[in-house]
Amino acid sequence: MSAAARARVRPAALRAGSTLAVVSPASATKPELVQAGLDALHELGYRTKLMPHALDCGPLYYAGTVDERVADLHAAFADAAIDGIVCTRGGWGSAELLPHLDAELVRANPKVFVGYSDHTALHVWLAREAGLVTFYGPMVAADFARADGFDRASWTHAMSGDAGWSLGVSDGLRVLREGTVEGTLAGGCISILAEGLGTPYELLPASAQEPRILFLEDIGTKPYQWERMLLHLRYAGLLEHVSGIVFGDMRQCVAAEDVALLEAAVLHALADFAGPIAIGLRSGHVDGANITVPLGVRVRLELSDPEDPRLVFLEAAVAV
Repeated sequence: MSAAARARVRPAALRAGSTLAVVSPASATKPELVQAGLDALHELGYRTKLMPHALDCGPLYYAGTVDERVADLHAAFADAAIDGIVCTRGGWGSAELLPHLDAELVRANPKVFVGYSDHTALHVWLAREAGLVTFYGPMVAADFARADGFDRASWTHAMSGDAGWSLGVSDGLRVLREGTVEGTLAGGCISILAEGLGTPYELLPASAQEPRILFLEDIGTKPYQWERMLLHLRYAGLLEHVSGIVFGDMRQCVAAEDVALLEAAVLHALADFAGPIAIGLRSGHVDGANITVPLGVRVRLELSDPEDPRLVFLEAAVAV
């Protein structure tokens, strides 16, 4: 059953004292960075549970075998004492897990799930199979381990059940094409989304009944590669019923002198797309404070005033 056919499920809110399971569904991580990230989460008032294979190294570059990584995810969802799940880092490997995940287990135990990059595959799967609202946001070793690695305001809004909060200029948002639209936010790392097309785990197109605002970001992706993948998404029908597009912080893709070329390439690829377009949102692959973006919630993209662009979250991402 598609996510469009499922009622969206909001996981329970996180509070001081909530327990977060720490998992590594993809590549191996550095134990010292995980510990620094755990310390930061403890300072925020959370308890943590490091899952058995979270620090595994191998085979190859993975944090354990497929069976071991699946077992950690399943155990985290099944454990009633765990309130949320946060990944250590991305890399590569999450897509390997998809055929082995237990959708009924997740649907029976909806929880906060946080990660980005390679974990885009898990975000898409969790939306398709469980209708679950998930969170594209900071990870333990990649972000919480750094002094300025996570954006406290967006994390708090997203995890506490606030509605009506917004992201704007101070969060990197800039206008490429003006307009104001509403839709359900979806997306993630564009290369993972593009690679999923044609598989049983691809992001499904939006519908006229539930239009979409698409969030896209990546790292190390050149202007022509952005254009190529946007064309791929367009030909695959993923831009149908998309009312607006928000791109991420492109500073991890190109040098400062090439930003104008990248923006021109994006606009060229989207010449036939009529909706408003923003760029620069500091979520995912960033070198500053990583913003938490709930996926699967209704938002309004306000780009009619270039001096005051806004991405407004119209509903709570968690159940209070």
